[in-house]
Amino acid sequence: LGDIPVQVPQVRGEVSFYPSALTKGPQVERALNLAVAEMYVQGVSTRRVEPILRKLVGHGISSATVSKAAAELDEALAAWRDRPLDGQAVRYLILDARYEKARIDGVVRDVAVMIAIGVLADGHRSVLGLSVSLSEAEVHWRQFLTSLTKRGLHGVELITSDDHAGLKAARKAVLGSVLWQRCQFHLQQNAQAHVSKKAMQTKVAEDIRDVFNAPDRDQAQQRLQAAVDRYSASAPDLSSWMEDNLPEGLSVFAIPKVHRRMLRTSNWLENLNGKLRKRTSVVGLFPNTDSILRLVSAVLRETDERWLTGKRYLNMNPRTND
Repeated sequence: LGDIPVQVPQVRGEVSFYPSALTKGPQVERALNLAVAEMYVQGVSTRRVEPILRKLVGHGISSATVSKAAAELDEALAAWRDRPLDGQAVRYLILDARYEKARIDGVVRDVAVMIAIGVLADGHRSVLGLSVSLSEAEVHWRQFLTSLTKRGLHGVELITSDDHAGLKAARKAVLGSVLWQRCQFHLQQNAQAHVSKKAMQTKVAEDIRDVFNAPDRDQAQQRLQAAVDRYSASAPDLSSWMEDNLPEGLSVFAIPKVHRRMLRTSNWLENLNGKLRKRTSVVGLFPNTDSILRLVSAVLRETDERWLTGKRYLNMNPRTND
């Protein structure tokens, strides 16, 4: 509409005055920045934001301004990432990492995004935290897990994750007393690397599923030993690998039967990573690690709010015979 002249009384001395009908600062600009930030979080690329705003308000906006508007989210997102976790126990903890590309010191590098989600004592899921580091080295996983415990993480009965060396060492150092379940899906995949003949792959996969689908740990151990003996002559490398590694996928038998299917793999965290990938693929190459942390935090905070206000993920008081 153009400029609107407003007459403001001038005051003398120490008296201050500002019209109560007005708010200091460009209110429309702040609202616009919020809209831009929300578009950014929803996965709208900076290239597409400009024409959208041009249609809405008659002028475009630079990619630098989009990034600046998105940065206004940082304070709220940092508060969410650092929130206390001592409100209720986290019965089950799932850990995983994914990678994004970022420009660091003028070089494009793969950056690890470490994520922790859990099932709370009331049965709801929650995104407990995330961290962005240059790798999945033990020192980075240890810092991340330590930050969770400092925020009040407690009551963990089972940790589900893959067998990454850095994560494994950090988990033993920080949460060594907690039972660990190695992801059965990844175990199935890892086993195929030890199958020398392609014709054996289907049968090996069936035998491993038979072990994991046993009704209790004792029968799982018996089925595992039978599989180890079966392949000791025809595929000794596979037999040895199964004997050393498959027991790490049987810890889930220590929890109630109705919970096992949900906790025996880290697949539902990987499904969440897939949704993240849809948002981050719009960006492609991030300008720095802060921009990765901002976007992933915003998406995960939305997920966390939806989980905590939605249906319970698990019944935490199953019948004793379950």
